[in-house]
Amino acid sequence: MTTTNTNSDRTGRPDRPTVTELRLSSFRAHRGAAIALGPLTLVTGPSGSGKTSVLEAFEALARLGSGATLGSVFRDPAGCVPERADADAQGRRGFRIGCTVDGPAGPVRLDLAIQAEPELRVVGERLTSEGQTLLSTALRDPSRSTVQAAWHTAGAVPVTRAPLPDDRLGTALLPLRVAGKTEGQLRVLAAAEQVVVALRSVFACDPQPQRMREPVVPAQGSGAGRLRRGCDNLAEVLFRTRTECGIRHGRLVTAARAGCAGPVTGLTTEQLADGTLRAVLARGATRHATPVGRLGEGELRYLALALVLLTGPGVLAVDTVAEVPPAMQTLAVLADGLDRALDPRQSRELIALAAEMCARGHIRLLAAVGDGAGAREAHGATVVDLEP
Repeated sequence: MTTTNTNSDRTGRPDRPTVTELRLSSFRAHRGAAIALGPLTLVTGPSGSGKTSVLEAFEALARLGSGATLGSVFRDPAGCVPERADADAQGRRGFRIGCTVDGPAGPVRLDLAIQAEPELRVVGERLTSEGQTLLSTALRDPSRSTVQAAWHTAGAVPVTRAPLPDDRLGTALLPLRVAGKTEGQLRVLAAAEQVVVALRSVFACDPQPQRMREPVVPAQGSGAGRLRRGCDNLAEVLFRTRTECGIRHGRLVTAARAGCAGPVTGLTTEQLADGTLRAVLARGATRHATPVGRLGEGELRYLALALVLLTGPGVLAVDTVAEVPPAMQTLAVLADGLDRALDPRQSRELIALAAEMCARGHIRLLAAVGDGAGAREAHGATVVDLEP
């Protein structure tokens, strides 16, 4: 089942850059997978079928789009190559990942060939749009830590060649290299910037209940009040959202009422004597309150994921593009094990909330789920069934 609800300009193209497809070749369990992504995409399949690696590939592309080095993204690059994949005559093994980003510049494809052994490096990158190659890189001299890049800009010099680092995404470096004076240069820039904006607007989360139970020391500086990947600072973020957006906080209370045991009339925070904060569920007219640290693992994960779905880039720890207005960016949330530790009722409520928020265009969600039957019942979801 597939549904789309993407704002478009007069050309019919989405007005916000959006990743619409992932491609994985010789990457972990995947040989040549092309995975279409809708506003809400649920990946299901038996253990070992590659659900987690789909999200890992997306997150890897996102981090490379933010300027991270290969070494910081792939800590175990050899583990990304299928175990039975043979090395070539030079002892090299690797994998390929890529994506398509749709937006004002039209569909733009990014494809990466990464060598994992004997040393980690990008050996080829290609950025294409409507069948035209805009950027290509190739490893010419293995003794150097660079690739030869060529971007096709038309004009008096139709192709510009220059070395680029072999441990970074060349597409993310183009805005610093291309002047943007000719029509061809502007096209290359528009395509590269569209890909970078989409990849940087990604939040990968995996709530850790054991860390969410402890009171939180409020952060200072730019990271204050922004939800971290493990959601361990849940209380700090609730303190902020409760005062900043009453409507969405009310929706969160409604979600808590649907997914937590016992009566729930409110969700708030308490400041303890040592200055730390803890989150509590209000239990009604009796003034009884339950610290969230006493909740079960499923209830804690449910609360954290509901909070993610009801907030946005300003509240989540996302490295968005500051010079691009938030209205022109689409937040993509990655959630591995969306239904982990949740009972069927909680899973249904959470997926229904995700479907509602994704249909509004508030976010896009790519999640791995263990319950294939429940995923297929989700209204408006793109369901990807993987084989082992």
